[in-house]
Amino acid sequence: MFIDQVNIHVKSGKGGDGMVHFRREKYEPRGGPDGGDGGKGGDVIFEVKSTLNSLSKFRQNEKFAAEPGRGGGGSQMTGRGGKDLIIPVPPGTVVYDAETGELIGDLTEDGQQLMVCKGGRGGLGNQHFATSRNQAPRMAERGEPHQEKLLRLELKLIADIGIIGLPNAGKSTLLSVLTNAKPRIGDYPFTTLEPNLGVAKIDEDTTVVMADIPGLIEGAHEGAGLGHDFLRHIQRTRVLIHMIDGLSEDPLADYSQINTELSMFDTKLGKKPQVVVLNKIDQPEVQERLKEIKASFKKKNIEIVTASAMARMNTRDILVAAYQKLQDLPVDVLEEETLPVYKPDVDPNQFEIHREDGDKWRISGVAIERSAKMTYWEHMGSIRRFQRLMQKLGVDKALREAGIQDGDTVYVGDFELEWQD
Repeated sequence: MFIDQVNIHVKSGKGGDGMVHFRREKYEPRGGPDGGDGGKGGDVIFEVKSTLNSLSKFRQNEKFAAEPGRGGGGSQMTGRGGKDLIIPVPPGTVVYDAETGELIGDLTEDGQQLMVCKGGRGGLGNQHFATSRNQAPRMAERGEPHQEKLLRLELKLIADIGIIGLPNAGKSTLLSVLTNAKPRIGDYPFTTLEPNLGVAKIDEDTTVVMADIPGLIEGAHEGAGLGHDFLRHIQRTRVLIHMIDGLSEDPLADYSQINTELSMFDTKLGKKPQVVVLNKIDQPEVQERLKEIKASFKKKNIEIVTASAMARMNTRDILVAAYQKLQDLPVDVLEEETLPVYKPDVDPNQFEIHREDGDKWRISGVAIERSAKMTYWEHMGSIRRFQRLMQKLGVDKALREAGIQDGDTVYVGDFELEWQD
């Protein structure tokens, strides 16, 4: 089972107690203090193992504790330290404090370690407390208490190339054709409920890791259809292959919808290089409309690759185009390791309405303005989607309560719209 988000409880080891002890030998009845120190408690450490690709093992065990240190002994003997608890995790694991949401660490490289709970220091034995005035101290330290935390682990797949698109666009089929992956494939929505990884061969010496990201749906940026879980994996990819279903009623609107969801979740996602693929061109219905579909994309200056993953038509061209975009990326982008922490100061779904000159209204807000910029106003499918977003955000209701009338002008960013009730 693929698990990409879990909450676990971790606890380091308590430090061992220091000992109160005095040296007692046959001819030294008043031997000095020789109580040993307690041993250090074990740390809790995450370590990346490249052979892992899931957080599923945490499903059976949600509590982890390192060994405590042993108490000190006589003759200045220090107690044995508790063993560190090393927890293996897959590359791409991000560690958060589940209670505060604070980012603790981002684990990407094989062998990389992160200490999340430090073991308690061992307590000092009474040998350390002897002074000229108190040569027989009957005091020592107990070990330092353990640390414990509730952590949230999130797995973000690390792949060179991610395959995205609406459900049933052919993503899993393409992955199976280009790589050694064997994803579940079927002709119905949401066949894929978890990301799949595969390795594609470019030439004898070069391979790339590809990830099939489960189908995104409208509202994914708000969490619809496990949207947050799926979008999270796309953050790790360098280049995207955007699969468009050629049998769709409006392929260009589908393309717009996915890119809108990406950018509304994270503006950086919308800027990732894409190879746009019109799939299923072997179907007669697509052949009949192919010229019209190509023209609609060309009008928007969007280059597309036509292919059929099922019939294995032009699939190699897709891989080569994606690899070329990967090669063209700046070095600093390829070497980026630190995951940005998204803590917006304001809710992006908030908006404000201002009335201007009687029959003119202006709507301002991060989500609504961004969506307006990404809407193809010449396509009814895109316009309807924008209308649904206005309803979902409560803009429609707010405008009616403010007194808007049929025919009034509504401004959203640089766009001028006419209100029709």
